[in-house]
Amino acid sequence: MSATPAYRRILLKLSGEALMGDGSYGIDRATIERIVDEIADVVNLGVEVAVVIGGGNIFRGITPAAAHMDRATADYMGMLATVMNALALQDAMRRVNLTGRVQSALNIEQVVEPYIRGKAMRYLEEGKVVIFAAGTGNPFFTTDSAASLRAIEINADVMLKATKVDGIYSADPFKDPEAARYDRLTYDEALARKLQVMDATAIVMCREHNLPLMVFNINRHGDLVRLVCGENVGTTVMRE
Repeated sequence: MSATPAYRRILLKLSGEALMGDGSYGIDRATIERIVDEIADVVNLGVEVAVVIGGGNIFRGITPAAAHMDRATADYMGMLATVMNALALQDAMRRVNLTGRVQSALNIEQVVEPYIRGKAMRYLEEGKVVIFAAGTGNPFFTTDSAASLRAIEINADVMLKATKVDGIYSADPFKDPEAARYDRLTYDEALARKLQVMDATAIVMCREHNLPLMVFNINRHGDLVRLVCGENVGTTVMRE
């Protein structure tokens, strides 16, 4: 591809729901392959890519059973769901000759390797895609917070949050036709307006480390590449 990337290293935050396609839960193979194709296009530009993935697509299927569970237990179940998604993503990468490395914040060494920052950095420098699973490894923290943490740890230039809409809106655009889309926000504006694009802890971490956050629609073909190449896609959250 002839496009010129604007970033050297990115962290892509994928929700588990992004893998469901039109299903109510689980993994849709065609959807995950399409997402991997988009990631491959970015890697082929010479950009180093790390991914943090959620587990909502799997955990949603067991949510009724978890309704009365101890919160920490339910959170650990959610972390294990992210490991399953990470393995599915890694497997799909083989089809397009991408090398993925899954690192888990929980030790499951028979399945995936543990998170080690130095190894993750080396994999990225070698052109491998690093998939961070199991959140932070701690209950009570979301995968959004894990994404901010990992992005800061690996010195990413930007964090990209993939959603089902083309940016941040003043309200849910699926429910409110009058919802307005923002092109740019400051961290403080995103927090003060309680826009729920990410949890407050994640946004504060981005603010404290001056890590730009960009929100875009993963279902619009080519938007990930356009965003990485510096085009005005989605919503940017950064300092003034």
